[in-house]
Amino acid sequence: METALFYDRLQFAFTITFHYLFPQLTMGLALLILYLKSRALWTNDEHFNNAARFWIKIFALSFAFGVVTGIPMEFQFGTNWAKFSELTGGVIGQTLAMEGLFAFFLESSFLGFLLFGEKKFGPRVHWMASLMLFLGSWLSGYFIMATNAWMQHPVAYTVAEDGIFHLTSLWGLLTNSWLVWQYAHNMTAAVATGSFVMAGVGAFYFLSNRHTDYAKTFLRTGVTAGAIASLLLVFPTGHENAKQVFEHQPVTGAAFEGLFQTERGAGMVLVGQPNMETLTIDNPITIPWGLSLLVYDELWAEVKGLDAFPRDEWPDNIPLLYYSYHIMAGLGTIFIAIMVPAMLLLWHGKLFKTKLVLWGILLITPFPYIATTAGWMTAELGRQPWLVYGLLRTSEGISPLVHSGNVLFTLIGFVGMYFLLGILFLFMFAETVSHGPEPQNAGGDAPVVHSPY
Repeated sequence: METALFYDRLQFAFTITFHYLFPQLTMGLALLILYLKSRALWTNDEHFNNAARFWIKIFALSFAFGVVTGIPMEFQFGTNWAKFSELTGGVIGQTLAMEGLFAFFLESSFLGFLLFGEKKFGPRVHWMASLMLFLGSWLSGYFIMATNAWMQHPVAYTVAEDGIFHLTSLWGLLTNSWLVWQYAHNMTAAVATGSFVMAGVGAFYFLSNRHTDYAKTFLRTGVTAGAIASLLLVFPTGHENAKQVFEHQPVTGAAFEGLFQTERGAGMVLVGQPNMETLTIDNPITIPWGLSLLVYDELWAEVKGLDAFPRDEWPDNIPLLYYSYHIMAGLGTIFIAIMVPAMLLLWHGKLFKTKLVLWGILLITPFPYIATTAGWMTAELGRQPWLVYGLLRTSEGISPLVHSGNVLFTLIGFVGMYFLLGILFLFMFAETVSHGPEPQNAGGDAPVVHSPY
């Protein structure tokens, strides 16, 4: 059973990590596309429409791969996690169904409109479609995050005598206090991903002296949004998210900070290696009193360490949790160190002349994906050993009739299939970028006259 549990967790971790590479880009791009469409409407400048049209293609590509890789996630609730679905389906089924019925159809419908209805309607209708695309994308994220927030901090439920969870208030589920900062942090990270990709493509075009007018637009938009998002990731969203972890899951907070012993005036570890034999951090570099100040706003506040909790409630992979958290936090600092100076150079009209910074923007483009993956690993590893924190252990949620060999077989199949999908996505993304943005009538067609309405 322990082997089956390991493979169940590994398969879900692999498939959901790969899947989320795509929604984080679409959710981030949705806001930026709305901005470009707004600029087109305000200025009546077709340049911004062409820029938006290019990124709608990228959005559609990522959206399609997100759908393909997301469908297996739904099936795994039944195949690998049947007991979890049986016990909690009355709660999480609400938000998952709302995501599919409302948000997904809103997003996909207006994406189709933007892709295929370009010549039939005027600019105001196009702008409204981009707004609906944004709302559908972010509403989808909200319902998914509401599901995860309930697993992290269960609210508005009762447990029947047979162990099944029942929802007592849909409003309570959708307004979970945990959801506020988790959703804000997650969506800010998505904006960072979209902004870095947009800025990276702009830097690529500018450095290769191609589509330079669009390159400048992509850089201006991506760098500005990326700098703001990077700052917001640290404060307030990251700061408040960390504080609520220490409030509601103190053992998780102690684990990802590597705090093995309860301390008053606890320092914050910047660099070090957790030693599970001695329950210490090797070679630590710390900020004195930093953790106490971060969590409780007091230099000498006491912060509970792992020693304050039973060993069977500790996260089951503390080193991986610790490194995931520090990778996320470290990359967030690097994002600020690159994007904020880039924004200052942009404001002073020097960014396009500073090739070193442009190269930095280009090379850092993939790193938000790493940071977001590390962030989700922090959240999910930190919740262990619980599926529903404090109520349902992970070992109690798997499918009792699905054995380890079956799960390993399908895991190998997923790895192979997703590897091919990843190669295909990169190829199609590269082809789209290589083709570049172009005017709608570049092929010689007669100009399209839009209605003012």
